[in-house]
Amino acid sequence: MANNKKEKINANLQYFYETILKIETLEECEALFDDMCTKTELASISQRVVVAKMLSEKRVYSDIVAETGASTATISRVNRSLAFGAGGYDMIFSKEDK
Repeated sequence: MANNKKEKINANLQYFYETILKIETLEECEALFDDMCTKTELASISQRVVVAKMLSEKRVYSDIVAETGASTATISRVNRSLAFGAGGYDMIFSKEDK
């Protein structure tokens, strides 16, 4: 039973990722995320991306707290993702420079 649940979760995630890949414009992106997420969820997700960008630029925690309002716990969590995660933030940030 547990394996079926895990397979369902994996199938749902794959469908979600494939859905995201179909976005072509900023307007489409905004519409989809506005429909999918609460304002609080969007604020949290967007804050994490900004924190990750600032950490990748070697900004210090105190500056990040002051500019984003993120807690030090959130900054630390994002920092762990940058150091030990799948590399998603770095991959996206490297595309900004092109």
